Amino acid sequence: MATLSQWVEGARPRTLPAAISPVVLGTGAAIHADGAVWWKAALALFVALALQVGVNYANDYSDGIRGTDDVRAGPLRLVGSRVASPEAVRSAAFASFAAAAVAGLVLAATSGWWLLAVGAVAIAAAWFYTGGSRPYGYQALGEVSVFLFFGVVAVMGTTYVQLGEVTWLSVAAALGIGAIACAILVANNLRDIPTDTASDKRTLAVLLGDTNTRRLYQALLRAALLALAWMAIIEPWALLGLAALPLAARPHEAVRGGASGPALIPVLRDTSLTELVYAVAITVGLAIGA
Repeated sequence: MATLSQWVEGARPRTLPAAISPVVLGTGAAIHADGAVWWKAALALFVALALQVGVNYANDYSDGIRGTDDVRAGPLRLVGSRVASPEAVRSAAFASFAAAAVAGLVLAATSGWWLLAVGAVAIAAAWFYTGGSRPYGYQALGEVSVFLFFGVVAVMGTTYVQLGEVTWLSVAAALGIGAIACAILVANNLRDIPTDTASDKRTLAVLLGDTNTRRLYQALLRAALLALAWMAIIEPWALLGLAALPLAARPHEAVRGGASGPALIPVLRDTSLTELVYAVAITVGLAIGA
């Protein structure tokens, strides 16, 4: 039976900035429009965190029963390491999805019932990333999903539930956050190219190969910088987001320099921190400029 600390590690807490950042920046866009609703922001944050934990447990379960995680360079996987039963991990995933659904229901009831459809699609996307008979995460579509749900939907959705509309600032923010969130997944899949190839897991990194995957990672970080420039045209104080550049430089150089295997684990950490600092710093700038 897994210990509490193993369950926490299995929830992959280092990935949580990818859930926090879009809600922070989406709220920043709402603040800039003088329409922040703090209890809705808090509920949106809960939904994002619950979905992130749910997808992490779901991936642990689905990859574990397929044997994909039997040999890996990354952190603990509960099923793959045989410290928790597949059934227990699957139940943890469903419980997280249920918690997200309950909080999402409140947001839908107060912001628009059509949001229920968005939530249902988000939960389905979380499960079928590695679950089901034809998981799309095994078909090089993981980055598309991350960009949509941890970029476009999370940022613009957070702004919408507070303002009742989507602003150009939230669109630019969604593109920037989505790019960095994709970079996190790209770095993860770059590390796992050898094991994913052996287990017939066709991620985008497997299809692109090592060199092109490294180029994609670097391009995504630059895309986030371009999105920041767009935000700065709308609100110059958004340039506070440049505070994330020193953090981004470390993983960028590690990937460009050929880091592989366990040496890419700090890249995941630093890219996640880059995303969080990017979101918080820009949000501070948007609040100042409001």
